[in-house]
Amino acid sequence: MNTLQIKGNWNIAKGKLKQKWADLTDDDLNYVEGKEDELVGRIQKRTGQAREDIEKAIKESNDCGC
Repeated sequence: MNTLQIKGNWNIAKGKLKQKWADLTDDDLNYVEGKEDELVGRIQKRTGQAREDIEKAIKESNDCGC
């Protein structure tokens, strides 16, 4: 998988996460680059959802079948 494919997959995942949690900003989602725990924390802060639910949604958004 090349860099362009990875970026495309991440853009798809970001779109799915924004659909699920509309309060997320691009800045929140850009936090994922090497900072998954901080991203989860930001989502928790904005949504009040449990860490396990957020991690499951992130995993599902990355399983796009691409």
